[in-house]
Amino acid sequence: QAQLVESGGGSVQAGASLTLSCAASGRTFSFYPMGWFRQAPGKEREFVAGISRTGDTTRYVDSVKGRFTISRDAKNTVYLQMNSLRPEDTAVYYCARATTGPGVIPNAARSYDYWGQGTQVTVSS
Repeated sequence: QAQLVESGGGSVQAGASLTLSCAASGRTFSFYPMGWFRQAPGKEREFVAGISRTGDTTRYVDSVKGRFTISRDAKNTVYLQMNSLRPEDTAVYYCARATTGPGVIPNAARSYDYWGQGTQVTVSS
């Protein structure tokens, strides 16, 4: 059965870095764009970054541009490198598979079907 499993979260000080990983099992994930979302307490789930099937196109929410980098490898793992972390980055981070074509990176949660269980990132000031 297709499954996504995130890892790499933790508690860090502001300015630190973390790298999240999303391991995908199942052959179908390599054919789709993938995305990272986050959800802070009391807030809606927010698109953070997405990457096309081939990895040559990426998309970011404005608040993380220049600080976060999304990538994927041939082994069905998607990464989110997070630098210069801020307290406002504190959230549960989820990876997900898009339902769109290979080159389209949607930012709406409704355009993603498979989701991981999430990994907590806490940034203290």
